[in-house]
Amino acid sequence: MFNDIGPLELITLVVLAVLVFGPDKLPKVIQDVMRTVRKIREFSESAKQDIRSELGPEFKDFEFEDLNPKTFIRKQLDNDELGLKEIRNGFDLKKEMAEVTDSVHGTDTSPSPSSSGGRIDMTKKPEEPAKDDRPPFDADAT
Repeated sequence: MFNDIGPLELITLVVLAVLVFGPDKLPKVIQDVMRTVRKIREFSESAKQDIRSELGPEFKDFEFEDLNPKTFIRKQLDNDELGLKEIRNGFDLKKEMAEVTDSVHGTDTSPSPSSSGGRIDMTKKPEEPAKDDRPPFDADAT
């Protein structure tokens, strides 16, 4: 619940609580807050038990966390009935990207000894214009 609170924020909250409630009233305030949190948890658990008992025995393994869409989708995708793990494990992204790159460049997928370790030179070499060539004219640039 408070995973993102660092030590500096925690010290700041404690100092603020001491300033607002005072050192003599602070223990009573903490007890009241903890009592309220316990009552809310008890109420929540009793409501969950009532709902489970009303749903019947076919929903005995029903979890309320499954109502969260992210949890529901993750649970369904992890289900092995669809065979998604086999598809995910059978797909090699690096191999597929290498094949696409080779087909775009028109190179052979088999490694050749003359190539530089199977690497493709991706640097663009500037073309030197001929002496009589004019630079390209862009009518929109003027």
